[in-house]
Amino acid sequence: MAGGPLEGVTIVDLTSVVVGPLATQILADHGAEVIKVETKSGDLIRNMNGKSVTPGMGAKFLHLNRNKRSIVLDLKHPDGHAALMKLIAKADVLVWNVRPPAMARLKLSYDDVRKVNPGIIYCGMFGFGQDGRYREKPAYDTIIQGSGGMAALHHRAMGEPRFVPMVVADKTVGLIAVQMIAMALYRKAKTGEGCSIEIPMFENLVKFVLEEHMYLKTFDPPLGETGDPRLLDPLGKPIPTRDGWICISANTNDQAFAFFKAIGQPELKDDPRFCSVQARFANVKAYFEVRMAALKGKTTAEWLEIFDAADVPAMPYHTLDSVLEDPHLQDIGFFEMKDHPTEGRTRNMRLPNKWSCGVRKSWSPAPKLGQQSVDILREAGLPEADIQRMVNAGVTLDGRLKTWHDHSADGKIIE
Repeated sequence: MAGGPLEGVTIVDLTSVVVGPLATQILADHGAEVIKVETKSGDLIRNMNGKSVTPGMGAKFLHLNRNKRSIVLDLKHPDGHAALMKLIAKADVLVWNVRPPAMARLKLSYDDVRKVNPGIIYCGMFGFGQDGRYREKPAYDTIIQGSGGMAALHHRAMGEPRFVPMVVADKTVGLIAVQMIAMALYRKAKTGEGCSIEIPMFENLVKFVLEEHMYLKTFDPPLGETGDPRLLDPLGKPIPTRDGWICISANTNDQAFAFFKAIGQPELKDDPRFCSVQARFANVKAYFEVRMAALKGKTTAEWLEIFDAADVPAMPYHTLDSVLEDPHLQDIGFFEMKDHPTEGRTRNMRLPNKWSCGVRKSWSPAPKLGQQSVDILREAGLPEADIQRMVNAGVTLDGRLKTWHDHSADGKIIE
């Protein structure tokens, strides 16, 4: 048994790339048994991440698919479809992230699935809600960032539309999916009933953006324009120091007044532009200009010492490389070195959150394509002869590693 709050929950995972795998990995990290169902070509993200030690085992795939088992099934073949239905019959959750018509063509609609498992939680993530005109459009992260208003935030702030350089729409929706599945599991525990959950990316990201940036058009009639000016000001960014940059956010009066004192301008607390939260909001550009001008005189380390002593919220600006060496993350052992059976030594991130009731005890690395196909089919009750016939026909793939038997709790390979 894996341990953790979701111990005993079985999830059949038909997702790929980022949005679905992120959701199912979080569930797996907390004890769920996740069976990752892949095509013979595998999850697209296996090969979308530059160099890898082993083909099909890219870095992003490793980070999004630990603690899962992989089975290859050709769902267009009757034997592959029948095998999947056997897995679904014993599962608590089915998660998928293709357009709903594709699920219907595969005879995997909610009505199809609940015939074999009336209590299933059937969770789909896709581009657009099915009641609107965009319902059949395909979607990726950048499509949703652009259409959902996120790229426009850069346009308003910096004069040019830009995508956030990470898959923030996928990750946002993946986190929402975890929440929805957790609530459905709670409801099922109380009522015994399953349900269908539809999670459209477009609508969720629009909500995510407009919770702040609908701003004065929240009111009818509008009290002004869209866009929180404090967040869209071009100077709302890391601030240059003598030797780099610093991140600072002095929002309350106590923080702002301590900041003014720290930079040697205590009289600014009585300036009508800066004397209250409302005044600083109304004069955000001038406030940010004060910050930009004042902090150039000392190094980042000097400012951090001053601001820490004054209890002004501030942190060093990190690059992607320097954050790997952050001393706080080193204190807590955030980065863990693990031995992967094919990829060698890999850097992983521990779970950020703690549970007093315990977490998953075991750790297993992201699986090779079809690594557990045979084991999973055996567990589903298929005879050996049928499994071998499916392997021979290419309906499944026996991707077992001959030297990998188990993993200890600290991730070391046990032969």
